[in-house]
Amino acid sequence: MTVLDKDRLFPTEPQVRALARELYDGVSDLPIISPHGHTDPRWFAENDPFPDPTNLFVTPDHYVFRMLHSQGIPLETLGVPRVDGGESEQDTRKIWRLFAQNYHLFRGTPSRLWIDHAFQEVFGITQRLSADTADAIYDQIADCLGRDDFRPRALFERFNIEAISTTESAIDDLRWHKMIQGSGWGGKVVTAYRPDAVIDPEFEGFTENIATFGAMTGQDTNTWSGYLAAHRARRAEFKRYGATSSDHGHPTARTEDLPQPQAEALFQKALAGQCSAQEADMFRGHMLTEMARMSLEDGLVMQIHPGSMRNHSGDVMARFGRDKGYDIPTRTDYVTALRPLLNAVGSDTRLTLILFTLDESSYARELAPLAGVYPALKLGPAWWFHDSYEGMKRFREMTTETAGFYNTVGFNDDTRAFCSIPARHDVARRVDCGYLATLIATGRLDRDEAHEVAYDLTYRLAKKAYRL
Repeated sequence: MTVLDKDRLFPTEPQVRALARELYDGVSDLPIISPHGHTDPRWFAENDPFPDPTNLFVTPDHYVFRMLHSQGIPLETLGVPRVDGGESEQDTRKIWRLFAQNYHLFRGTPSRLWIDHAFQEVFGITQRLSADTADAIYDQIADCLGRDDFRPRALFERFNIEAISTTESAIDDLRWHKMIQGSGWGGKVVTAYRPDAVIDPEFEGFTENIATFGAMTGQDTNTWSGYLAAHRARRAEFKRYGATSSDHGHPTARTEDLPQPQAEALFQKALAGQCSAQEADMFRGHMLTEMARMSLEDGLVMQIHPGSMRNHSGDVMARFGRDKGYDIPTRTDYVTALRPLLNAVGSDTRLTLILFTLDESSYARELAPLAGVYPALKLGPAWWFHDSYEGMKRFREMTTETAGFYNTVGFNDDTRAFCSIPARHDVARRVDCGYLATLIATGRLDRDEAHEVAYDLTYRLAKKAYRL
């Protein structure tokens, strides 16, 4: 690996590149607001050293192991644990060597950019990872991880993270957030309310989850009123541990605003395990509107990120469980799907509803026009398969003319891979500054305005939207 190009991702035309560099220099050192992600709060609660390079870079990152798996490498050989406790590789150096031998698979991908950035900026590595350098790089990272200045809290501070949100299930006991809050450490690590396990009748163990939900809240969740009261109670508990948002990962963007007797009847069918696929989708859709109304009461920002067919491989789901790289984007309708919710609460300025998509074809046709008129609606950044140089650039090009910048919410990294957070934010800052430089060069934006927008996209919009 050569030293990272200081002008990477900037436009190639010299004048525009100089403008991009000027804008970037003004925002490159701003604090990171990471309002939506999946880092493990246990890291910050216990502050133990990360165990080894493999468990830092390979095993927790589905971007990494899905690419390796796509070339026929079994997940077991990458150390991914099996649901049944069956055998998987435990030799982390062996896994690392396999990763290094196949590092060429990541050429041209955002993962390559993120990992190279982390190697250089976090661990001081300037060699390219390969079979020949695997052991030396492993040893250098492992040596760093043994030092106090590479523990989770120290890296949090070194990365200049002002605030980070993890994501917990509605039936999580929040023990790690309780520990963080009681530790006296000043880092701002908050939770986010993810109720899918108790909202989606097709979620595995739904009935048992509802029973747990009731036991945790002291509510009778066999009744509709008790079920809604349990949500209010858990949302309040999450707020006690810093939550400013709820997070909803549904297969579709469907919303409903059903009469309460119909919603209650659907809930009883769900409890009995008798919902058809259509009825399950209807119930999820209605609960999005219920969640939006609760947000009017308690102020939680609401995030919806639909359009992923999760756990596409039944075999991998059965053997390894959820979130193993087999979540695949689908076509998604927003105009019709969101109408019931938006008709109910979309003009209420007390609500902030942040919408994500995996369907880029909807940017200009549906999402930008919707966000460009409904006061409650904001567009989340290019996400997941599109949180990349080209994906972020397309997002700005396809949404800005209709929605502007101020109906978007900056950037979030949405990651489990802790050391990639600075890299991901750096990419977003470079892409945005390159786009703004193009607007200056084509006479669409004044230079002083571009500097203000760069600051807003990097820092202010995320902080404002997520109430951090």
